[in-house]
Amino acid sequence: MTAGNAFAPEQQVPEPTDAELFSALLTPHRSLNQTGFIVLMVVVSGVSFVGGIASWLMGAWPILGFFGLDALAIYWAFKVNFRRARAYEQVSVTPSELRLRRVSHRGHVMEWIFNPLWVRLDQITHEEFGVEYLYLVSRGERVAIGSFLGPDEKASFAKALTAALLAARRGPVLNPI
Repeated sequence: MTAGNAFAPEQQVPEPTDAELFSALLTPHRSLNQTGFIVLMVVVSGVSFVGGIASWLMGAWPILGFFGLDALAIYWAFKVNFRRARAYEQVSVTPSELRLRRVSHRGHVMEWIFNPLWVRLDQITHEEFGVEYLYLVSRGERVAIGSFLGPDEKASFAKALTAALLAARRGPVLNPI
């Protein structure tokens, strides 16, 4: 039983949502995938094993342990590298907000919400290397963005984000029929 002025579920009007002007998922670049890692570890382990056995046969048996430690250190370094690659930054721009969501490799989430009318993108550029740092600045708050990107990637991202901020400042475009 419903009240006289209640809407039936099929008659409810959906809430107006802001159209997303820009969305980007920034992830750290890793040049070695899981398959490459397995192949590399097989090669390193094989070389360490052959070198260790050769040293052992020549009478330098302690060298066998050091070869094993080297292979273990390489394995550990790559595992740390792969774990750090799980971090990402998610940036989205709508006419009413710019949202930056940063997730660390441990899963810690930090989120900033800015008004696109008041935020600006600052770039620190080196004449030889290109864009070194990107910051979102709004009302005295300064947040670094895309710190793990290369200079060319930062420049491309800055160009796209600046265009999205300009579109948000222009406001919605009405297209009458």
